[in-house]
Amino acid sequence: MTENSAANRETMGFQTEVKQLLQLMIHSLYSNREIFLRELVSNASDACDKLRFEALHNDALFESDSELQIRIGYDKEARTLTISDNGIGMSRDEVINNLGTIAKSGTREFFSKLSGDQQKDAGLIGQFGVGFYSAFIVADRVVVTTRRAGEQADQGVRWESDGGGEFSIEMVDKAARGTEITLHLRADQDDLLSGHELRAIIRKYSDHIVQPIVMKKEEWKEGGQVVTDEDETVNQASALWARSRNDITEDEYKAFYKHVGHDYEDPLAWSHARVEGRQEYTQLLYIPARAPFDMWNRDARHGVKLYVRRVFIMDDAEQLLPPYLRFVRGIVDSSDLPLNVSREILQESKDIDAIRSGCTKKVLGLLDDMVANEPEKYAKFWGEFGLVLKEGAAEDFANREKIAGLLRFATTHADSAEQNVSLADYIARMKDGQDKIYFITAETFNAAKNSPHLEVFRKKGIEVLLLSDRVDEWVVSSLTEFAGKALVSVAKGGLDLGKLEDEAEKQEQQKQVDEHKELTGKIKTALAERVKEVRVTHRLTDSPACLVADEHDIGGNMARMLKAAGQKAPVSLPILEINPTHPVVVRLKAEQKHFDDWAAVLFDQALLAEGGQLDDPAGFVKRINQLMLEMQG
Repeated sequence: MTENSAANRETMGFQTEVKQLLQLMIHSLYSNREIFLRELVSNASDACDKLRFEALHNDALFESDSELQIRIGYDKEARTLTISDNGIGMSRDEVINNLGTIAKSGTREFFSKLSGDQQKDAGLIGQFGVGFYSAFIVADRVVVTTRRAGEQADQGVRWESDGGGEFSIEMVDKAARGTEITLHLRADQDDLLSGHELRAIIRKYSDHIVQPIVMKKEEWKEGGQVVTDEDETVNQASALWARSRNDITEDEYKAFYKHVGHDYEDPLAWSHARVEGRQEYTQLLYIPARAPFDMWNRDARHGVKLYVRRVFIMDDAEQLLPPYLRFVRGIVDSSDLPLNVSREILQESKDIDAIRSGCTKKVLGLLDDMVANEPEKYAKFWGEFGLVLKEGAAEDFANREKIAGLLRFATTHADSAEQNVSLADYIARMKDGQDKIYFITAETFNAAKNSPHLEVFRKKGIEVLLLSDRVDEWVVSSLTEFAGKALVSVAKGGLDLGKLEDEAEKQEQQKQVDEHKELTGKIKTALAERVKEVRVTHRLTDSPACLVADEHDIGGNMARMLKAAGQKAPVSLPILEINPTHPVVVRLKAEQKHFDDWAAVLFDQALLAEGGQLDDPAGFVKRINQLMLEMQG
């Protein structure tokens, strides 16, 4: 080592999570060691894609070498394996950030997802952006030499670590741009020093990589394999999506998904199509088998890869699909967009709007087919992505009816929390004379299932949708009808069951209203500013009272959600509805001494029953105790 290099050599400690990750790689995932080559080749491919994209704006980055490739070689005597690329390379700061002190954002989530199953855990590596560290499964020392494209030759960086708690970094001369990773293999990894073994792993995991993966050709001479000076491309090195569907096997589609989706499981379904007309583009879109770890992270970029005439432009082009389809993975390759397209241009492009519309319809069509032909697979999809798809009913007016047909709900039909009932299923079971789809929203499934608002519906055998997901309030505020049937809340407005009630029932209801006018007036006076109105109801059979929102007011559950989110809900008072046949109401009618206390208890009980919070819990307890003692006396 020269004095100069020793002077600029610096030793640093890994961040805690990286140390844990290295220990996991070395001690727990050895039985799935082949993944190391898949991950390093995938990283090299990404580096080449990034160079091609940056060179669109600065051709000098190619440094007179625009033939991008990945090279793999081995040295039996030195017991090393080398993976190199002529992609974008890294600066000193990028090396530290990507390989050392600052763990990738997914590292902590990676640990939380570990199951103890080696094969599954090994598969998680690429999904969480920690694939580089898999090199330590087979190597006891790793050396990375890299230089960022466009920098001077003396701006090369050498990073080295034995997988312990530290790594060293120094500036070196590197004539060619790109990255070279040298693995000093562990004692038990000699079989990797074989061209045949390496080629087999490459063809198994990386055949779909767009850049050529090059190795020195080997020939059989004098009873052994001899490495020649001639280069040989090991993989197919062609854009899989550009090939005819008839020429692509199911296994090739699955392997490509694992590359673009950084996933270890096979996809649930995919769609591959070339669209011609006003816009020409190819789409290869996949629906994953399970939700990505960052699906609910608003800051994470979601989307598919965008290519223009097979040139990589960007990862996570979120403009190509609406946010409620952010779980979709794959690529879109446009023939019409300019090569210098940016995220800002994408936001304003009519061409992109057409592609987005086409991709959205294709994904929704794929889900429709799954519903019709593979219902069990769709049930699995709904379990993973149902909450996200519900957002589409509120956001995508053009496709609202199609999305509504894909939604699944829990209902009183089975009284189970499982969401497996479609709106079409509900309509098929509607009672004779029923012209509305009834629903209730609540904070939890049990709160919805046991709500007093359902009593008359259960008595008459009318099915009600039980909605307890936070997004449901936005769904029903946007989705007001389906197949000509209005969606109606059982906890808002006056209850009109239409033809589901006979004339005798209606007359009895009116009679009760007339007989209790004085009582409802007294309760309204006692409750003063706490209620908008007090009225007799026929929606209750077992409970003494319930609270409902007026037809055009915000519901209690929505108001609580807005408050929890720190937003101000519009001020509106609830309506108290009383059950005239309930013993508590009958007692109240005759009460003189403690009428106001009984009225307040009635209101507070109704508020609790619908999931609300008491303004004065101590006052409620005190009042209950007083009334109980009074009844004893």
